[in-house]
Amino acid sequence: MKIIDKLKKAFEKQPVSTTKIVRLDSVESTNGYLRTYKPEENEPMTVVMADYQTAGRGQGTNKWESEAGKNLLFSVLLHPYEIPVATQFLLSMYGALCLRDVLTKYVGEDITLKWPNDIYWKNKKLSGTLIETKLSGGRIKDCIFGVGLNVNQTVFKSDAPNPVSLCQILGKEIDREALLQKIVQAFERNYEWIRSANYGAISSMYHDALYRGKGFYWYEDKDGAFEGAIVEVEDNGHLILRDREGRIRTYEFKEIKYGKI
Repeated sequence: MKIIDKLKKAFEKQPVSTTKIVRLDSVESTNGYLRTYKPEENEPMTVVMADYQTAGRGQGTNKWESEAGKNLLFSVLLHPYEIPVATQFLLSMYGALCLRDVLTKYVGEDITLKWPNDIYWKNKKLSGTLIETKLSGGRIKDCIFGVGLNVNQTVFKSDAPNPVSLCQILGKEIDREALLQKIVQAFERNYEWIRSANYGAISSMYHDALYRGKGFYWYEDKDGAFEGAIVEVEDNGHLILRDREGRIRTYEFKEIKYGKI
């Protein structure tokens, strides 16, 4: 049995949840709420969710469109002292894999992970994550995963090129509370990958699930468009591509765009 299969099997039994969930009608952003939040003693994970965010955002200057009461807007606060700062992108991998674990149970194996941590269904964006970390003494003191997941919204009015919701995929509305509980359980269960330092397994699962993970596709960098194939995503988050001429190209986030298929 592969180590990945052993890990999944070992953590199938779900212990009693110790996660505190804070529910809000409206907030500027759930990430912002958790930046100043003071966890209680013996509170290893905290989740705050809101029906609406007045200043929700995605990566960089992007905004996240969400109709009030239709989607899941939440942030997860962890304290991953175990992860070395130099390999903190493993946390991004872990978070994306937790979401994929749950979403595949809803819509099947068409769920992939678009570097760095977007969740895609086929060629459409289902979820985005904004990750923030706080360091202390050379270790990661806090990590906040801010997630926007399209659940029951069916009309998108922003200029986002390719949004999709679970309701659009399945043709029916989804119980948001039940979905949130499943996601929280996945974050709790899969955190054993971090505690047991199974970083190689996390990376392997992430690479197996990558959007456009096999074959050549169009990309665009500051020098123009080219065809490239993903070689790997390094533990520091750099995307490594190989172009048609065999040259290796290395990119940080926002240094490259995905071209159309």
